[in-house]
Amino acid sequence: MTETVKIVTSDFIKVNITNSKTDAVVFERKFPKNLTILDFKSKLEILTGGSATTMKLELYNGDKFVCRLDSNESLLGSFPIDDGMRIHVIDDFVLVDMEQVEKFNLTDQQYTEKRDTVRNFLRTNKLGKYDEEEMKRLEEKKQEALAREERLAKEMTVSARCQVTVSGQPRRVGTIMFNGKIEGKDKLMIGVKFDEPLGVNDGTVNGKRYFECLPKYGSFVPPSAVIVGDFPPEQDDLDEI
Repeated sequence: MTETVKIVTSDFIKVNITNSKTDAVVFERKFPKNLTILDFKSKLEILTGGSATTMKLELYNGDKFVCRLDSNESLLGSFPIDDGMRIHVIDDFVLVDMEQVEKFNLTDQQYTEKRDTVRNFLRTNKLGKYDEEEMKRLEEKKQEALAREERLAKEMTVSARCQVTVSGQPRRVGTIMFNGKIEGKDKLMIGVKFDEPLGVNDGTVNGKRYFECLPKYGSFVPPSAVIVGDFPPEQDDLDEI
């Protein structure tokens, strides 16, 4: 008699939500997988102040783009999404041609004074960025994470051997080539030259060079992804006869 193996998965998914208006604010929420994307967008209206009819959704694993959630009839659980991933909301409704609809061409002060707006709803119900306790908790969490990254970075010296572990990617070994902030990022990053072509760049970011290495051998990762140790060089099978 053949025994049937059942794989049990959760009916909910816990994700981080960011949006194009306030990239610095991250909301962590749990949602049922059987929501349609349209229903999911409706729930996001409260968090982001956007409109379900115009918003676009992008799925990221860390900073790596995975896919767009672009089918309103599909279920949230039908996409390759796991706990801890990030869904970025792009609010397109602000791109309306204001010359065509002058009556909505309000100053920020005028919009703030209106009562029948999403902003007023969020403010009245203390939701989103108007939830002072939530914002305080998020800021404290952010500062704690930054302090931890700084403590870890102090123990990482240039030329040290290391192992890099990033969610969704294989473990890689290499040499630390850079320790500091890169232009456009207000946080410490560790630049690593890998032993194998498992990186994403050649030691440059947006045209600025931070260290030398071959294309696809370099990456910049947070200190928390790096372990310093006596990791022997990886053997390149391509050199074998």
